Amino acid sequence: MTISDTAERVRHTIYTHLARTGALPPRDELAASLDLSADVYQQALTELADTRNLVLKNGQVEMAHPFATRSFGFSVMGPHTLWWGGCAWDSFAIPHLVPDSPSVLVATTCPACDTPHAWTVTNQAPPTGDQVAHFLTPADQIWPDAAHACDNQLIFCDETCVNTWLDRHGHQRGYIMSLKTLWNLAAHWYEGRLGTPYIRRDPTAATDYFRSVGLHGSFWGFPG
Repeated sequence: MTISDTAERVRHTIYTHLARTGALPPRDELAASLDLSADVYQQALTELADTRNLVLKNGQVEMAHPFATRSFGFSVMGPHTLWWGGCAWDSFAIPHLVPDSPSVLVATTCPACDTPHAWTVTNQAPPTGDQVAHFLTPADQIWPDAAHACDNQLIFCDETCVNTWLDRHGHQRGYIMSLKTLWNLAAHWYEGRLGTPYIRRDPTAATDYFRSVGLHGSFWGFPG
């Protein structure tokens, strides 16, 4: 979906700042850096949220996938920058997206048993490990509450821990994948997002991408 030139300038500034520093300055400072009034800047944020380029909370940027401005349970440490990863998917995507961080340390804890886990994730090959990722929300239901979906894209010790967590919270099973599949999913999903102009994939292109990395089933938009 095409966005206005002003919204694209704001989007690109937010993304490049998060990629470089892992955080955002106050919105008035960002608006001033773009020579925009506070009202015009806020209108651009609203446009970006409406077109699914950002997630806002109380008018502030909460997520600019794969980056987040609060903890979603994943830290991502590069050579010079520490980020909050928006979810398992986003955390594995950062070394593919940020040119000067081709190798990062992704850390989290198992939501079921609190066992700590950490992996060196690179843009060259999947990390080793028997852990599994579980996504609760089907792909076509991620929006409009993308933050909730990301809060529930998690990594567990194994399927036993997934089942324990599902039972504890009364959730239905979503989709389970290996670390290799998670890495494949993350590898090219955000390509181009640090460039400008950027246009999000349409639903058909997204489904084709999911198929290309080995995902299957109605959870990802394929016939059951």
